[in-house]
Amino acid sequence: MLTTRTILLTAAAVAGLPAINAEALTPLSTDLSIDPGIVDGPSEHATLAPSAFERQPDSAYEPIARITNRRAHLQCVPFARAESGVDLHGDAYTWWNQAADRYERANTPEEGAVLVLHGYNDPNRGHVAVVKEIVSPRMIIVDHANWLNHGEITRDVPVRDVSPNNDWSQVQVWYVPTRQWGARTYDVQGFILNVVQPARQAIAQAHVQTASAAIKAAS
Repeated sequence: MLTTRTILLTAAAVAGLPAINAEALTPLSTDLSIDPGIVDGPSEHATLAPSAFERQPDSAYEPIARITNRRAHLQCVPFARAESGVDLHGDAYTWWNQAADRYERANTPEEGAVLVLHGYNDPNRGHVAVVKEIVSPRMIIVDHANWLNHGEITRDVPVRDVSPNNDWSQVQVWYVPTRQWGARTYDVQGFILNVVQPARQAIAQAHVQTASAAIKAAS
């Protein structure tokens, strides 16, 4: 079998070149990169089609929802405020309207947003939770407090869209004690994003400029 060394020496002799060090002419990457295990044709791993890596259906999702603090003694509002940075106060059922002039609101979930439920049991009941992850177009993971009415903190809780139009107007929540979907359907007002409304930003900037002007005038 002809080696790279033999080929180089023969080529030098034919060209009438003086004796040379063939080792110096041999690229290190040539001989060292030869792998006798490589064969012509596609690798066996090439049989893995992209479909093999597609996301599993929602029904295959295995929840890890759990109560992480049974003695937190927290309502859903202070928990959501601390976790999301959305600085709203008052009862959960008032958050959606409160956010109208302060924060961006959306009809579809985004990570870090506050999910606002309303109207279960009575019109003056509400609940807020923080979106931790988007699993699919119809399933999200949230963290929240006091869902079981004991002031506990529960994390990694699946919430699924069950609305007829797939518009996140109605959801079901994973029920941790029984490890299954809750039977009750909840109405959704929407999702509050931790993004201050542009108009409110302009007002805040105007206040800053006014204060700065007053300070300069006083000095």
